[in-house]
Amino acid sequence: MEGVYDRMVEHLRAGTTDMAEATLSVPIAHFTDADHLKREVEVFRNQPLVAAMASELPDPGSFLTRDLLGVPLLMTRDKAGKVSVFRNMCRHRGGKVEQEEKGKKPFFVCAYHGWSYDAQGALRGVPYEEQLGPVDRSCNSLHRVHSEERHGIIWVDFSGRADRTVADYLGEADERLAAYGVEKTVVFMEKWIDLAVNWKLVMDGAIDVLHPQFLHPTGVGKLIHTSSAVCLDYGRHFQSFSARKRLLEKLKAGETIDAGWRYISGNLMVFPNTSLIPTPDHYEYWNVWPDLAHPGRCRIHIRFLVDAAKLDDAVAERIMRSWAILEQAATEEDFPMEETIQVNANAHPVGDFHYGLCEGPCQHLHRQMAREMEVAGA
Repeated sequence: MEGVYDRMVEHLRAGTTDMAEATLSVPIAHFTDADHLKREVEVFRNQPLVAAMASELPDPGSFLTRDLLGVPLLMTRDKAGKVSVFRNMCRHRGGKVEQEEKGKKPFFVCAYHGWSYDAQGALRGVPYEEQLGPVDRSCNSLHRVHSEERHGIIWVDFSGRADRTVADYLGEADERLAAYGVEKTVVFMEKWIDLAVNWKLVMDGAIDVLHPQFLHPTGVGKLIHTSSAVCLDYGRHFQSFSARKRLLEKLKAGETIDAGWRYISGNLMVFPNTSLIPTPDHYEYWNVWPDLAHPGRCRIHIRFLVDAAKLDDAVAERIMRSWAILEQAATEEDFPMEETIQVNANAHPVGDFHYGLCEGPCQHLHRQMAREMEVAGA
């Protein structure tokens, strides 16, 4: 990755940036059309998706429930330490077998009629079985969802493609994600935010390298150099790097620069809806989920991840300051701007939004979604 730093220095000295091969026009209807949303959701359902962090299931017997793309899930870690993911759906009459968000239990009982299941999804008990008639336990385990634990993340795949591994899916990005050591982290804090904005607008804003000086002039715009970026294309996935203004100042002053990486921030975008931003003390981790019923709505899940071995009061205080900066920028500047875009798109879903040559990071999501739709015939 040394080449990234050298390219960034060249850009800063020349006033240039990495450029896309062409401009891109995206129909405004892609942010408002219900049929287009359905096709996007089908693409989601054909990819490995981030369901949870492995640290959310810390011990044997731990469980976690979460809805993903409208599917209620039950995630468990069994006595052997293996993670399994099931539909949180009783095989008797469809009730949830676990109502709590998380905890630790040896088995799970549907509150409707008492059918129970173990951490591996096997049917354990059937009250009044002699009155129900014969129940074949071998055919009535919880419905399993294909899952994999990799890089400290629990991935789920609704496509049924058990032959594809997460490493296969990540491709070149697998090495980058491995280098971060996310498996050493715990969730320091998390926020769920519902927003009246198409999910792609939020993803655009998360990787947009042009807007900081304009939309955040008194915040991150004072810290991040706006017009230079280095971009790495990993096929489905993408990584963009920006420089702190302090790096340009040092270059202009002719200062010796040690540990130049301290002045560069990166954003790893894992298709379709994940953003991972490393900082000195923590990882800022985003998942942006489309609203299944409304193209103009989404749900944002932000986690701050921290290396458990390095967490102390001083680190915690710095992370909270980082959250305050992010919260201010997101809730007072980014999200309101994206809401205005959505309002305008809803009112006039005609024509295109334009992504320039210097907006390659934002182009990537839309180009990749189009490729996935073409492959799926969506």
